Amino acid sequence: MAESEVTPVDGVAVEINGVEVIAHKGELLIDAAERTGTYIPRFCYHERMKPVGMCRMCLVEVDTGRGPALQPSCMIECTPGMKADTESAVTKKAQDGILEFLLANHPLDCPVCDKGGECPLQDQTMAYGPGESRFVEEKRHKEKPIPISDLVLLDRERCILCDRCTRFAKEVAGDPLIHFIHRGNNTEVNTFPDEPFASYFSGNTVQICPVGALTASTYRFKARPWDLETTESTCQTCSVGCRISIDSSRDQVQRFAGVDIDPVNWGWLCDKGRFSSQVVTSDARLSEPLVRDGSGLVAAKWSDALGRFASALDNASSAQSIGVIGGSRLTNEDAYAWSKLFKGVLATDNVDAQLGDGLPAHVVLGLPSATIDEVCAPGGTVLLLGPDVKEELPVLFLRLRHAAVEDRVTIVEVSPRSSGITSLAAASVHPRPGETADVVAALVGSSVIDREIAGVSAEELEQARAALSASTGPITVVLGRASLAESASITVAAASAILNARPDTTFLSALRRSNVRGALDMGLAPGLLPGRVTLEDGAEWYSEVWPATPSATGLDTEGILRAAADGRIDVLVLLGADPLSDFPDADLAERGLTGARTVLAVDTALNSSSKRADVVLAAAGFAEKTGTTTNIEGRVSTLSHRVTPP
Repeated sequence: MAESEVTPVDGVAVEINGVEVIAHKGELLIDAAERTGTYIPRFCYHERMKPVGMCRMCLVEVDTGRGPALQPSCMIECTPGMKADTESAVTKKAQDGILEFLLANHPLDCPVCDKGGECPLQDQTMAYGPGESRFVEEKRHKEKPIPISDLVLLDRERCILCDRCTRFAKEVAGDPLIHFIHRGNNTEVNTFPDEPFASYFSGNTVQICPVGALTASTYRFKARPWDLETTESTCQTCSVGCRISIDSSRDQVQRFAGVDIDPVNWGWLCDKGRFSSQVVTSDARLSEPLVRDGSGLVAAKWSDALGRFASALDNASSAQSIGVIGGSRLTNEDAYAWSKLFKGVLATDNVDAQLGDGLPAHVVLGLPSATIDEVCAPGGTVLLLGPDVKEELPVLFLRLRHAAVEDRVTIVEVSPRSSGITSLAAASVHPRPGETADVVAALVGSSVIDREIAGVSAEELEQARAALSASTGPITVVLGRASLAESASITVAAASAILNARPDTTFLSALRRSNVRGALDMGLAPGLLPGRVTLEDGAEWYSEVWPATPSATGLDTEGILRAAADGRIDVLVLLGADPLSDFPDADLAERGLTGARTVLAVDTALNSSSKRADVVLAAAGFAEKTGTTTNIEGRVSTLSHRVTPP
């Protein structure tokens, strides 16, 4: 039986166009109709935001027992015995009239509008509109376009005041930076004078705008929708794993758009992820390998570069003299291949996909895990013990914000300083650096708190403890490194204290890098083999299928750089890593790269570290190869090949 035919347990019977359907209790008529195969046109309605009934395009005849009347289907819930007619003459006349009014001042610039070809106003005018206008007066003209930020352009002539962008900014992102201004016939959408639309999520307003009033500066006049080839993939900007669509034309990536996947991103993207499409076509991309000669890095043949790469590894004095940093930007399949090369052929365990900003592999893979949906489950309690999620994992912030505002989720924050989510937290405490574990132990403990701990007053601690104690079920912890100046052992100690006090606690690891979870699964961590098997437990089995296995647990990134600085690393391999810019201890990174006898790099573009390499291999990047990736909750999703590497 199809999903739309399954009778909900709490369903109500309604009649739509003479056919009885079963709607969910509390379901809006517009949703029930679409779920059962009847599309009702709309502009302002969006399934991820509260309905407002602004555009009136969804007017249909509804009879709730007192006779038929026109009602906005996005504002009325299904009730037993309700009858709706979406095809009556009255309904069609109302929709026809709404479109005529919307087009009274809307410019007829479809041939040059970026929305043309995928425009709901265009489509619905063809399907439900009058065909011609009775208005002969001159349309209004306004300056166009207005850059309301570096990324978003506003064309006020096209705006139909549907309230989508303003609702998203206020309700979803919590950044009410764009709103209605003026009154009556002069009402328009805009930002506060001289203030940019400085939201981390501004690109979503471009995607949900139904008329092309908001356009992206990076895509403007670049391609037409019918010229685009589209493939679904997974964003690799951070580790949340948002589903996206990749649109390309003429073998070039033109834009990314969010895809609504219920367990993860709900169709939203952060601007870092959405506009990272520009990286794929950057002029800085490497198109050929480079080798170092007397004058610096020069282009070389692939055979020569690969030969020097292999010779450097082959000439290393021992397996322990090879160090590998990076790998979190790889696909799972690539991560396994590199893991097998270094651990199964060269027998080195000095491999680490994390650059000193993550958690030990045994903690990430060994703690009881929670999904994003479980963290944001209505009525739950979340202990946020990690980085500023708005900065590091922006779409996870949107999910947590919705959970706190709409679903009664209690958030308790333990962080060295205020963050983007502090205003949403029921309690927020800021311990002194290095003493987070003491505060967490007090919060989950049973002893009376009668003194200040780690710079946090007893009153603040009691407030936070009360918020946690009010939970009727298990708490979930978003666990990560809030301060890279602190050792990861402090975060581990805090997690241990939570588990000892509340064994039913589950954890969502707030790791920054895109596929770090997949890299750990594939063994790109010291003491770990592919399949989440420790070196001690899996060496015997792997020795039967691999040519070799490491003889002892190796070094992490910090250890590799220290060994290199001391002259104990013959070959340092950088797999899409830039320690000089990305490792917390810049001085150690500098000494490590200077001390390594040979530096080999594999990357899509030159960075501060790969510029110091002896051999640089050009790699295919995002949208240029197929594979899979694993997000912070352990969800494996696909990566798609859309364009040819340079």
